[in-house]
Amino acid sequence: MIHEYFNPVRSVYGEGALLSLPRLLGRRRALLVTFPEARALGLVAQVQELLGDRLTGVIEDVRPNPDVLELRDQYERFWRDHGDTAAIVALGGGSAIDTAKALMVGTASGRFDELLGLLQRGEPFEPHAVKALIAVPTTAGTGSEVTPWATIWDRAQSRKHSLHLPSTWPEVALVDPLLMASLPASVTLQSGLDALSHALESIWNRNANPLSDTYAVCAARDILATLPALMRRPASRPLRARMALAALKAGMAFSNTKTALAHAISYEMTLRLGLPHGIACAFPLPLVLEMALGRSASRDAVLAEALGRPLEQAPARLTAFLEGLGVPARFAAYGLADQEAQDLIARALTGARGRNFIGASADMSRETA
Repeated sequence: MIHEYFNPVRSVYGEGALLSLPRLLGRRRALLVTFPEARALGLVAQVQELLGDRLTGVIEDVRPNPDVLELRDQYERFWRDHGDTAAIVALGGGSAIDTAKALMVGTASGRFDELLGLLQRGEPFEPHAVKALIAVPTTAGTGSEVTPWATIWDRAQSRKHSLHLPSTWPEVALVDPLLMASLPASVTLQSGLDALSHALESIWNRNANPLSDTYAVCAARDILATLPALMRRPASRPLRARMALAALKAGMAFSNTKTALAHAISYEMTLRLGLPHGIACAFPLPLVLEMALGRSASRDAVLAEALGRPLEQAPARLTAFLEGLGVPARFAAYGLADQEAQDLIARALTGARGRNFIGASADMSRETA
């Protein structure tokens, strides 16, 4: 069997990596896209000091789970006022990086609704203009810094869109664990569980390959060992660094496989119930693991590397891990009755991400070797 692995993002990792930003940007001018609290945390001032007059402006009204209502104004403001800016520096969690990915692809009209129409129709398209993206995550979990995907929400229509083009890969992922030192406990937990989901979802995945498996196994094992300790000792720099690297590895894994059933379930849980993404994609992991076991001998072997043996006890161990962090692993805990949960899972299995799951087809033949 022939496998391919492709990731064009230059990754720069380590404490103090933010200081590499001027060198990585070169002589280009850039706009900073970040979250509202970044200025009070001193992060905006750090970037301003590093870039000087190469920084053309700041968009700092990014909200969690970017919605079309907010993106429309941000997008048109960017292309109207900063159309000649060569690059975007996205500083923040997945929402900041996803927002930057939406901004970086320009339409001929400069209007956001033109981009939204293309996303709604699901048509491949070539952007009229593209900006370079340097992604600087401040959370350990999103993986958006090393993937081409951006999730754009339309709550008014109860829909979510996935923007992914050859041009939406970041140019650079700049991962500095020091930027994560002040993360509140809730964000530390949610982002860490998101990274765990990325790792496991890339294993029980039809698109898995030996390199994605290597990243996924390392990431899953590190997160399972590190996240509970980090929740107890949030000021620990070594633990922050270990989680940041594990999240980067998980991102490298699913950058080639995409996500699968747990993420497909999460989208409806977030749209319907407002459940934070990291919780929404993590709580069903034990259930999805149970559905995956026995589907493929090769996938079982990789899951055993990641989760330990005996593998048949792994769903219970994973449930205990989540519940030890205060995350119930049952739909009922989030207000869904059994039939509602079964209906939701059935819908998720028919979606693009659900179809990546090795157990998506009921008549799928089971692998024996």
